Amino acid sequence: MYNSEKPAPEELPSTAQLVRSTIIALIAAIAILVTIVLPAEYAVDPTGAGRALGLTSMGEIKNELAREAAEDEKKHGGSQSSAFDWLFEVLVPSAHAQDAWTDQVTFTLKPGASAEIKLVMGEGASAEYEWSGEGGRVNFDLHAHGGGKSHTYEKGRGKTEGAGTMTAPFAGEHGWFWRNRDKQDITVTLRIRGDYTELKQTN
Repeated sequence: MYNSEKPAPEELPSTAQLVRSTIIALIAAIAILVTIVLPAEYAVDPTGAGRALGLTSMGEIKNELAREAAEDEKKHGGSQSSAFDWLFEVLVPSAHAQDAWTDQVTFTLKPGASAEIKLVMGEGASAEYEWSGEGGRVNFDLHAHGGGKSHTYEKGRGKTEGAGTMTAPFAGEHGWFWRNRDKQDITVTLRIRGDYTELKQTN
C-alpha cells in the first residue's frame, strides 16, 4: 500500500489566485443568468441578447402558458392536464407562440416604398409589439396623433427589428411608418397584442 505524495506548498494555488478564480466564476454565472436564464425562463431581457438569440420569445411563451394554466385551474377547479397535452406543448411551441399575439401582419417593401400601420387606442391603453425585417434594413417612425395632438415614441434608421410596449398618452391612432432605403425588397413582419380596437394598414 502506497501513500500519495503531499504536494509542495509552491504547487498549491495562492489566496489571490483562488479569489480571482472565484470572481471570474461569479461574473460568468451572472452573465449566464442575465443573457440566457432570465430571457429564456421569465422573458426578462435587460441586455437585448436574449431577443437576438431567440430566447426571450421562449420566456414569453412560458409566461403565456403559465397564465393560461392559472386561468384554466381557476375555471376548472385545478384539473390536471393529460400527458398528451404536456407532450404537445413541448413538441409544438409554435402553436402557443402564434396564439400569444392578437394580430400578425406581413408585407413587402420594394426599394423606396413605404408602409404605415396604426392602432386605434384610447388614452392610457397599452400595446406590446415586435417586428422584424428580412432582406435588408428599414427606417421607421413610431408615433401617434389624434385630437390635434401628436407624439413620437421612437425613431430608427437602418434597423432590422424592434420590440417594446407603447402606452397611449391620448386617444387616437398610434403606430409605425416604415420606408425601405435599401436596394432590394424587404419583408416586414409585425406582431401585436394589447388594448386597441382597430388595426389600420396603408401601403
